[in-house]
Amino acid sequence: MIDETQTPDRIAELLVHVGRAARSEHARTELTAAQWTCLRFFARANGSTRTPSGFASFQVTTRGTASQIIKSLERMELVTRTRSDRDRRSVSFDLTDQGRAMLAQDPLRDLIDVIGDLDTAERDAFLATLSRLASALAMRRDLPAFGTCGDCTHFSPSGGMAYCACMAEELAAADIPKLCASYTPTLEPRPQGDRDDAD
Repeated sequence: MIDETQTPDRIAELLVHVGRAARSEHARTELTAAQWTCLRFFARANGSTRTPSGFASFQVTTRGTASQIIKSLERMELVTRTRSDRDRRSVSFDLTDQGRAMLAQDPLRDLIDVIGDLDTAERDAFLATLSRLASALAMRRDLPAFGTCGDCTHFSPSGGMAYCACMAEELAAADIPKLCASYTPTLEPRPQGDRDDAD
């Protein structure tokens, strides 16, 4: 008979195991696991989040450590910095062509392919569950939560347009599915139709 009290333990252990198995330390690659995480982050984050502090929050590390990781990617010409027109002290980062080519060799591809083999309904349910877990854990540990507009309290879809109350501006369609450091999770995910309205 299955001991139901062990189920959360087993799920947590499997999540940690899958994360470790998917990391790059055992793969033959010129990037460290932290550098891969940074490269993925800048590929997935929106413009206001592709900053050293945004990455530091996402990686749950110090700003100094995050800056060192970013500088190493700059030296390899995988990312490039752009200074903000509004605040000259602020910078954001984008992948270079070399960075995008490197990301195509991401060791996480094996895990991505395995997840891709799941059927759509299973993937949707899995993503919703993991998103709730990530948000709940961030709240419990008083850490910033990261997510996309569709499940954020600041997000207002309206016809073909979308608005972010936190940034007090309309959202570009390309930014809606990207990670945001200003994300505040809703209690319940929005119906799929509401997300589609903003596409």
